[in-house]
Amino acid sequence: MAAASVLAVSTGCADTDIAQYLVEKPQSIASMEYLDGYDVLKNYVDRTENPDFKLGCGVAASDFNNLGVVYRMTCSNFDEMTAGNAMKYNACVASDGSMDFSTVTNFVETAQAAGITIYGHTLCWHSQQQNEYLNGLIADREVEVDPDAAVEVEDGYVDYSTYTSFPYYVMGYEPYWEDGCMCSSYPGSWYQYYAADNITTTAGGTYKVTLMIQGSTDDGSLTVQMGNWSPGTVTNTLYFDTEMKEQSVELTNVPSTTSFVVLQPGTYSGDIKIKWLKVTHSEAPSVSYWTDLLTNGDAEDSDVSCFYATEQGDGPHAATIGEAGTGSDGVGHAFVVQSGDNPPQTYSTQFFVQVPQQLKEGDNYRFTMKYRAEKAASSETQAHNGPGNYVYWQMLSYNPSFTTEWQETTWTGTISSSQAGSSGMNTIAFNLSVLAEANTYYFDDLKFELEGSGNTIPLTDEEKADTLTWAMDQWIAGMMGACSGYVTSWDVVNEPLSGADYDGDGKFDLQSSELSDDPDNNFYWQDYLGENYVRIPIQLARQYFAESGGNASDLKLFINDYNLESWWDDNGKLRSLIKWIEQWESDGTTVIDGIGTQMHVSYILDADGQAAQEEAIVNMFELLASTGKLIKISELDMGIVEKAFGTGIPTEDVTEEQQKLMADFYTFIIQKYFEIIPVAQQYGITQWAATDSPANSSWRGGEPIGLWDENYNRKHTYAGFAAGLSGE
Repeated sequence: MAAASVLAVSTGCADTDIAQYLVEKPQSIASMEYLDGYDVLKNYVDRTENPDFKLGCGVAASDFNNLGVVYRMTCSNFDEMTAGNAMKYNACVASDGSMDFSTVTNFVETAQAAGITIYGHTLCWHSQQQNEYLNGLIADREVEVDPDAAVEVEDGYVDYSTYTSFPYYVMGYEPYWEDGCMCSSYPGSWYQYYAADNITTTAGGTYKVTLMIQGSTDDGSLTVQMGNWSPGTVTNTLYFDTEMKEQSVELTNVPSTTSFVVLQPGTYSGDIKIKWLKVTHSEAPSVSYWTDLLTNGDAEDSDVSCFYATEQGDGPHAATIGEAGTGSDGVGHAFVVQSGDNPPQTYSTQFFVQVPQQLKEGDNYRFTMKYRAEKAASSETQAHNGPGNYVYWQMLSYNPSFTTEWQETTWTGTISSSQAGSSGMNTIAFNLSVLAEANTYYFDDLKFELEGSGNTIPLTDEEKADTLTWAMDQWIAGMMGACSGYVTSWDVVNEPLSGADYDGDGKFDLQSSELSDDPDNNFYWQDYLGENYVRIPIQLARQYFAESGGNASDLKLFINDYNLESWWDDNGKLRSLIKWIEQWESDGTTVIDGIGTQMHVSYILDADGQAAQEEAIVNMFELLASTGKLIKISELDMGIVEKAFGTGIPTEDVTEEQQKLMADFYTFIIQKYFEIIPVAQQYGITQWAATDSPANSSWRGGEPIGLWDENYNRKHTYAGFAAGLSGE
């Protein structure tokens, strides 16, 4: 989440060392006077049992670096701070991949001098990434061919014999028509005119303009200008003589996506005739390639999004991945499907292989798999449009026969009109109840490839994963180097989970571009790295923290997420996160030290809604305590709403009574944290927004989320926060 911005102040209290002024006290001011007697917040923390507890605050690094009011408020009241944006990927990485950590370095040095720690935020996230750079790294690669084998592609052609008058905008001079040619004669001064318009081009591309042209003298020349008035044009000189023939000129780095061609005879004193104009570019010839559409075809991670089963009439459901040793190599895993005795139909048990796109008539495919069964058995294959949505009775060119030994077979074919049906197909169904006896079937190393063609070839999934692992390595190495071992705790992965269990495996899915409502502005590392996208940054963070001067035993890595206190799904997101952490750590090497719960909450004026929220917060802390991990309230702030999921009440409309309700809610949250989370697991609490959010802020704009108002005057919520810390 982005930290709320903070403003310079004109009045305030002792927290920021701002001078006090005597003014007549309205009742609203007088009712707040008791807050002047409060100490700074960090002095309310009992350090006797947990001297390492960190009371933190979200800040803008640039504001802290300025050594002004934000610096003084933070150092006075807090032990630790989290940079709102300065330590995120797109704040440090440019579109060409170059990295600038100067703000981070200054932030670290200023914090170190002040004796305040930094909680790193964040090493791996899907938001605020440098999308242009990352997408460029995994873009299709151009086909490498002999330059002599390049083909010329036509982008525009104008046959002037089809016109009788000038069809373009007149720029002071209008050509005339004669003998099917566009003609111009020197008017006695420098001149130019359009020769083509609205040609689709690629910005930065190289194009050739060819004219069938004739001049009245042998020493003819003109300037060819190509591009658009914005973002600009490029030029080159074309030469011609008295013979009507083709003359060409090349223009490099054309900057526009829609271009014109303007001819500038300038001071050429002869006559010009042009029969036609052609714009072309060269590109590599089209080649064929195969792209595997399946994810986890080797069954070596938990992703079963491409594999489903119906077993003895039950399904379709997510396919089962067998234990280690079930795979074709005797060590790894395989997909396992169980059939039963005396099935009523051959399709009573089915294994489905689904690709994430519709295949249509004429598409060429190549399907490969390894397979065996406990008993020898025949099978049937069908074309489906989604598991269980039958389209056609025969899919593969012949049906596989299972033996007790592993076999590997590749089928190639073209999707027929029958297989495509009216809407396309995307699933191969294997009917596994041909044998009327119970049996166990195993599938491994599956590939469902689609043939494509073009002058670029998509990177394979393995190539994309390898490239992005390299990019993650560069990023984390740079960030850890900039921090020089001073930042010892991190959101290593931020907001990994979606809000629901879409694949039915018992835990919420990882966020992804497929599930996102804003895929174009986010970059989902997990789309390419799978569940390892958590393991990889953890391994790199530990490596480069130590190499950058840190003591390895000091480093604490957290998974941070929001809505862990969700009452609407019985803390379903947190329960899922706990399962994911167990899975990530099951490799025996990955260690996740802690869990951060963001808690961007709102006090709910509806009593039933508030009671449900408070119960879920208690449940959250109990679940978090049960993990044995360090627990951090990582981004605590609070608005106020009439009803659950309602629009936040603006700061100016919040009554004093409502402020006190919010204060009590702060007390409740913080006291429950100390009451339920064991001391050894209490990492700390970070108040995300020190002040109320300005109306124009991108983070909860205009809401009363701070412990201070925008002028750094303490609010009733300050007292509630302090009461929570002190246990009073």
